[in-house]
Amino acid sequence: MKVWTIANEAGLSLSAVAQGGSVTALRLTDRQGRSTGVVLGLPAPEDYARPHPHLGAIVGRYANRIARGCFTLEGQVVRLPLNDGAHTLHGGPEGFGRRMWELAKISSSALELRLTSEDGDQGFPGRLDVRVQYALTSANEWRIDYEARSERATVVNLSQHAYFNLAGGGDILGHRLWIAAQRYCTVDAGLIPQEVAPVAGTPFDFREPAAIGARIGESHPQLRRAGGYDHNWLLDGEGLRCVARLEDPGSGRAMEVHTTEPGLQFYSGNFLDGSVAGLAHRSGLCLETQHFPDSPNRPDFPSTLLRPGETFRSTTLYRFTHL
Repeated sequence: MKVWTIANEAGLSLSAVAQGGSVTALRLTDRQGRSTGVVLGLPAPEDYARPHPHLGAIVGRYANRIARGCFTLEGQVVRLPLNDGAHTLHGGPEGFGRRMWELAKISSSALELRLTSEDGDQGFPGRLDVRVQYALTSANEWRIDYEARSERATVVNLSQHAYFNLAGGGDILGHRLWIAAQRYCTVDAGLIPQEVAPVAGTPFDFREPAAIGARIGESHPQLRRAGGYDHNWLLDGEGLRCVARLEDPGSGRAMEVHTTEPGLQFYSGNFLDGSVAGLAHRSGLCLETQHFPDSPNRPDFPSTLLRPGETFRSTTLYRFTHL
């Protein structure tokens, strides 16, 4: 399987493959000029064609979970295949992370991928044409721009499922995290959102930077239910803004997350167990910018409806700095 690689002048490089549009490596230099990988990857490009926990993949047509694999759209019940117990996760068993993306164009510092999802693909209505661009900017950012159009009304929620480890190895419990959010979604046993709750006074309050491992083992029922963090935060503000910051005190690396999206799914790698490429428990974490899980069934959440003639657009960038 061919690997595409782009880089910027500051030593930030990204490699990706067609399978899932997956980012297989993201490398940056430290203060001493040493290059280190900061996302989890599989040993060989061909491994991305086998089952894995969405490593570096573009997830869709609907990122995250849809309860019971069904929702009503314009008076019609839409039914999706189930692939997460009683629910549909990341677009179904053959979601975008399992598809072969086509290279539309590539330059030294940017590549654009495209995918056509036919009407009825994994149960979703409407032929959907998707473009995703990865670009490495002079500000040491990995910028992701998403664009999609549909010929019928449908729902769209796209995200990038990279697992970050700024230390380049070990676990992520010593990483410090800040999230610009006053509220988060509690979940049921199937990790479907239930109530919108304040983060104040809970282990989900990252309004001040905190080590991920500091509270992850507490007896809070939401932590027990998810085996750690695997929840949606309702982000403050609108437009492209800084919504999170991740720091690794040991290496001195830091990463800001900027997005136009209303939500952030922070997943602490709870289900990594060494069974795939030896990836150990909590050896990486995901900061997935997206709309909220199960939005098609929740009129109180921001809509994910895309109508004919409209264009879905979303931007996320990860900016790398040093402490």
